[in-house]
Amino acid sequence: MEKTSDLGGLLKKDFQKVVDGKNVDLFILSNNSGMEMSVTNYGAKIVALYVPDKAGKMIDVVMGHPSIDAYLTPYEIYFGAICGRTGNRVAKGKFTLDGVTYHLATNNGPNNLHGGIKGFHAVVWDAKQIDAQTLELTYLSKDGEEGFPGNLTLTVIYRIIDDNSLLIDYKATTDKATILNPTNHSYFNLSGAGDEYIGDHLLTINADTYLPTDETAIPYGKPEKVEGTPMDFRTPHEIGARVNDDFQQLIFGNGYDHNYVLNKVGEELSFCAKAVSPKTGIVMETYTTEPGVQLYTGNWMAGDFVAKQGKRYPKRSAFCLETQHYPDSINQPEYPSVVLRPGEVFESQTIYKFSVE
Repeated sequence: MEKTSDLGGLLKKDFQKVVDGKNVDLFILSNNSGMEMSVTNYGAKIVALYVPDKAGKMIDVVMGHPSIDAYLTPYEIYFGAICGRTGNRVAKGKFTLDGVTYHLATNNGPNNLHGGIKGFHAVVWDAKQIDAQTLELTYLSKDGEEGFPGNLTLTVIYRIIDDNSLLIDYKATTDKATILNPTNHSYFNLSGAGDEYIGDHLLTINADTYLPTDETAIPYGKPEKVEGTPMDFRTPHEIGARVNDDFQQLIFGNGYDHNYVLNKVGEELSFCAKAVSPKTGIVMETYTTEPGVQLYTGNWMAGDFVAKQGKRYPKRSAFCLETQHYPDSINQPEYPSVVLRPGEVFESQTIYKFSVE
C-alpha cells in the first residue's frame, strides 16, 4: 500500500473521497530540517505535524484522525481546522451590521461557535501545493452561507520553513460588508499526540489581561488583570498547576477556555506564547498579528474514540492556542473590529515555531 508519510504511516488513499461534490485529498509538506506536516483540504485541517525532540526523535505534536471518514464523524470536529467565518463565539447567534440583523445557528448552547454547523471546518477547500513546503487553500463562502452576508473569498497558506516554523497566512475579500475572525484550531501535545496529559507543560502567555466570561463563554466586556489569579501566565507555569482551582472562571470553563488580550501595538507580528514539554524538550513559540489568543485545555475531551495510531485522547491531553480577534467582537463595540467591507483586504499571520531545550 502507498504510504503518504514515513513518519506518520498515514495512507493517502484513506483521505481520498468526494465530499459535497469536491475531491478531498491529503497533502504533505516537509522542510530541509526533517519537519513534516500532513493537511487535508476538508476543513483545511492539519492532520499531523512532526518535529524533532531533544533526542532527535520525530514527534507528532497535533491531535488528528487517521482518515477522511473519521473526520466526517462527530468526534472532535475541529481538530487542526480553520474555523470561521467567525472563530469562537457570537452571543445568541445574532449580530447587527449596517442596520441589518443577521441570525446564525446556535450550535454551542445559546451561542454561535466557530462559524456554525457547517463552518469553514466542514467544507472542502480548493488546494494547490505550491512547492514541497507550501500549500495554498482557498474557499468561497457564498452570500448567506450559515447566515453570514457577502460572498467572501478566503485564502490560507500553510508554509513550513527550515527553522522548523509553521507559518499560517490569511487573506480575504468580500463583495458585501460582513464579519470575519478566522483561526486555526490545532490541538497540541508537545509530548506527542496520545500522551495523556498536558498539565506538565510549562506555558507563558504575553498578556497582562484576559476576558472573563459568563457561564456560556461570552465575555462580560472589559478585560481584567491576570495578576493574582490562576489566569496569570506572564511567567512560566505548569498548565495543570492551577487548572482545578476554586476560581469562578475556571469553573465556568471546566478549565481554561479564555481569550487573552495580548500585549502589543497595533497589528504588529509579535510574541504571543511559549509552551514547553518537560518530557520531550520540545518548545513551541507562537507569534501573531492578531490582538488575542484563546487558551483551551481540552476540558471536554473524553478519550471516547480511537484516533491516529490507535491512540485515545482523554481530558486535557491537548491544549489550543487559537490566535484571533476577541469572542463576540461584533456585539461589543469596544473590541477590535471584525467587520470586513468591499474594497478592503483582511490579512493576518500566525507562526508556530518549534525548537528544543
